[in-house]
Amino acid sequence: MDIRAQLSMSFNLDKCIGCHTCSISCKNIWTTRQGAEYMWWNNVETKPGAGFPLTWEDQERYRGGWEVNNGNLRLKLIKGNKLRTLASIFFQPNLPTIDDYYEPFTYDYQNLFNAPAGDDQPVARPKSLITGEFMEKIALGPNWDDDFGGSPLYGSNDPNLKGLSDSQKEMLTKFHKLFYFYVPRICNHCLNPACVASCPSGALYKRGEDGIVLIDQDTCRAWRFCVSACPYKKPFYNWATGKSEKCIFCYPRTETGQPNACAHACVGRIRTVGALLYDAERIEEIAKLPDDKLVDGMRDIILDPSDPNVIEAARKAGIEDNWIAAAQDSPAYNLFKKWRISMPHHPEFRTLPMNFYVPPLSPILHQAKADRGGLFDPETDDFFNEIDKMRIPVKFLANLMSGGNESLIIESLKKQMAVRIYWRQKRVGDVGEGAVKSALSSSGLTAQDAEDIYRLNSLATHKERFIIPETHREAKSTMDPRLMYEKRGTIGFGTKKKETIGRQW
Repeated sequence: MDIRAQLSMSFNLDKCIGCHTCSISCKNIWTTRQGAEYMWWNNVETKPGAGFPLTWEDQERYRGGWEVNNGNLRLKLIKGNKLRTLASIFFQPNLPTIDDYYEPFTYDYQNLFNAPAGDDQPVARPKSLITGEFMEKIALGPNWDDDFGGSPLYGSNDPNLKGLSDSQKEMLTKFHKLFYFYVPRICNHCLNPACVASCPSGALYKRGEDGIVLIDQDTCRAWRFCVSACPYKKPFYNWATGKSEKCIFCYPRTETGQPNACAHACVGRIRTVGALLYDAERIEEIAKLPDDKLVDGMRDIILDPSDPNVIEAARKAGIEDNWIAAAQDSPAYNLFKKWRISMPHHPEFRTLPMNFYVPPLSPILHQAKADRGGLFDPETDDFFNEIDKMRIPVKFLANLMSGGNESLIIESLKKQMAVRIYWRQKRVGDVGEGAVKSALSSSGLTAQDAEDIYRLNSLATHKERFIIPETHREAKSTMDPRLMYEKRGTIGFGTKKKETIGRQW
């Protein structure tokens, strides 16, 4: 057993209002520099939608992530053998272009103030932040699908619509029926990061003390394999510096116990941050599992931080007691493993992403019980017979979060519904105790679970949402040498001694 620590962020998609406050807070801190104008380390996407960059989830086009070939785990980016891949190192056909992102722009605001007097109202024309030239029209933005502004031209191209019936697609795309939700995204700081494995210069690495994936700016040689190999397209190329950049999980903040800027700024309080302990020896084993088994495999690789054997092994690995204590109270652990409500984003990419999402509930297409004004029947034994009629098809959510395993999505939605029924009875009293017991037992929850889930998702304080242990730099000399780092890069992107998890070159 090789126990390591990982910081993890969870997102409750039932609560995201798509305000982009998280994106702006990240932008203001990290990507306001020249060459980073088009970068959004944190972005919010409307689903269904083509995303940012366009159709980034389509790995037939981008060749990101991993695949199992003849029992071996290999990068999708590698075509044939490694020699052939290296021979084409100066040309990568799988890179997104600026047209897949968007050409960053501002407006000629000075014309509004300095235009001479005339019969017409002066306007602020769009101006490219790359060339400085005026642009004829704005054709794309970082969330062009927002509120279906770009549909059906973009929304219908969502790769997650694959496998849905025409009637299911109609639930999401027809104007009079459409229903959409928001998905915030940052780098997943994966356990098996394809970006780390693909970098020829070894500039990317995964920190041993907290699992954050970083880029050493001194070592980066702008091969941009990290951009191609990452299936989530979260490394970006800075055209001004000639270096790649990515989300750093705000580690200057987390090292002192403060939450990430995006999580701290979140208006809907949809984000929680906590620590996890995992067994690094099983990464390859789990990554080779079939698509529909990957989520359960990832839950299995996350260790119980209250297990005495795990605690002892963690201490031997150099993990400090405050990290162990934080893992025991971690909202990430509770949502993902204890309650089995949250799930990873596209586990079929086999990078073992370490940020998790609570799938959203949605209205059903008709009244659940017409004779009761659209409410559920308090006498029925089955409160969950309408989940398959929700406006967001289970198949769509399964494509997004569970490698196509619909049973995991249904399990999560049932538990969320059971919590609502429990609190409906507690606050209004029109459900009936028998129905509440039936809802809880059939979803595998206890009354205490319903209390705790409700508190974390609705009433949690700042300290309950962000259980982030401080980093023990003063004690690093006693840690395993693999977990030690000597210096920081210019914007905090790297160190010379690197963790090499995931390197397959």
